[in-house]
Amino acid sequence: MSVAKEVRLLRRAEVEEQFGIPVRFLELAAMRGDGPPIVRLGRSVRYRACDVHHWIEQQIDGGCGA
Repeated sequence: MSVAKEVRLLRRAEVEEQFGIPVRFLELAAMRGDGPPIVRLGRSVRYRACDVHHWIEQQIDGGCGA
């Protein structure tokens, strides 16, 4: 039997609080189709923390070790 890993979805305000990405940027990025991947739940938009981490890493040239 496998145990499903619990994934908490973040609201835009929580992404701003935890990652420092402004809510307005997230709104515009979602409309343009760029930015961190979104999860739509009806009319609500949420983000997985792992997707936000991955997106941030993609934005950084060379990563931490370069």
